[in-house]
Amino acid sequence: MKSAVETLNPTRVRLTVEVPFEELKPSLDAAYKKINQQVSVPGFRKGKIPARVIDQRFGRGAVLEEAVNDALPKFYTEAVNEGELNPLGQPEVDITELKDNELLTFTAEVDIRPAIEIPDYSGIEVTVDAVEISDEDIEKSVQQLRERFATTSAVERAAAEGDVVTVDLEAKVDGEVLEDGVAKGVNYTIGSGELLEGIDDAVTGLEAGGSATFTSELKGGSAQGKEAEVKVDVTEVKARELPELDDDFAQLASEFDTLDELKADSRKRLEQSRKFEQATQAQEKVLDALLELVEVPIPEKLLEDEIQTRKHNLEHHQLGQMGLTLEAYLKIQEKTAEEFDAELKQQAEKGIKTQFILDELVNKEKLSVGQEELTEHLVRRAQSSGMSPDQFAQAVVEGGQVPMLVGEVARGKALAVVVEAAKVTDSNGEVVDLEDDEDETAETVEATSEEAGESAEAASEESAEKSEG
Repeated sequence: MKSAVETLNPTRVRLTVEVPFEELKPSLDAAYKKINQQVSVPGFRKGKIPARVIDQRFGRGAVLEEAVNDALPKFYTEAVNEGELNPLGQPEVDITELKDNELLTFTAEVDIRPAIEIPDYSGIEVTVDAVEISDEDIEKSVQQLRERFATTSAVERAAAEGDVVTVDLEAKVDGEVLEDGVAKGVNYTIGSGELLEGIDDAVTGLEAGGSATFTSELKGGSAQGKEAEVKVDVTEVKARELPELDDDFAQLASEFDTLDELKADSRKRLEQSRKFEQATQAQEKVLDALLELVEVPIPEKLLEDEIQTRKHNLEHHQLGQMGLTLEAYLKIQEKTAEEFDAELKQQAEKGIKTQFILDELVNKEKLSVGQEELTEHLVRRAQSSGMSPDQFAQAVVEGGQVPMLVGEVARGKALAVVVEAAKVTDSNGEVVDLEDDEDETAETVEATSEEAGESAEAASEESAEKSEG
């Protein structure tokens, strides 16, 4: 077999493959055997029909077609390996010449991973927010804890902000009560913004037994997005009472004996949280700086598929779970369809570019993923998915997604290498010493390229599997 590679553009090639006829013999024998099992000829036992009789009865062309279809994936894979290519997706194959007992020639056009040159990234410098915890931050944290231990008691007065009211609701659109527009016994904290827009003004000043009507755009349900006339009946008004901020509260709300100890712990937790946010910010900024350094051509078909994947996931999974349509989501976001499509394309390009660059870094730095690293990553992904590690691992194996997880960990390690080489300072001019946490960098990579990584890897795996098949 002889093969030649023609570069059509940085992300697409055409393979021209010539196969001497003798190399088709195993597939030709298999074709005769397969046809033998499928047909019957009077005078011959099933499976014992001579090749010449099959040629006469069914035509040599049918046998050749079967043989070529069987052999093409093998010869294509050999040509890919010979050309040291990294194909993405399935090739477009065209048989250009088939001479019986002489020669088979075919071409195969396929998208490939582009060749990427990784420049020196040691000069990357980024600035991140300083970790600063104010007394106001501590007070806010303790106040939030205090509100969790608030109690309520019924009062005989007009409702005010911060009160908890029990209400019955009835929504009408065009004068008709909606089937799903009636709710009774709903508890609502005035000022929380957790219910319908306009309800705060409507119930403020009402006592138990009072009613009001207001208009509001419905955010979900059968009349989502429509203006509704909502009648609200207040059945009870309850005042919220916060516990005193003292040592007794500290003992009630925590494992600490004094309020000072509780505040010290709050400061410590806030510092840890801000440091994590700082590390994530550093990783994102270093990644953006790295992306600016490298030119990466993107296969058009891969980009189209990635955009569609992201749009489908948003529309049918994320928004579907919230009961929102894409149109309603765009209205809430105050975006046009054109703006949304442009952002989606930008995100998809960044995701694919991120994966290609970090995969190249994995090869360049000779990074590998150990079993322990993979297990830790799997456990973390299981937690974020709400599944047990065993359930998640089973789903990953059954779905053939182990290579995807390995890729996520490897790319996290690659980004960690770049972050370690970069100079990171905070907004106060202090050098930030980031601990090497590959799980955190993997999170940053996932946030940027989760779907893109799956699309590109799936394209590579699909190509490999079908070629082998």
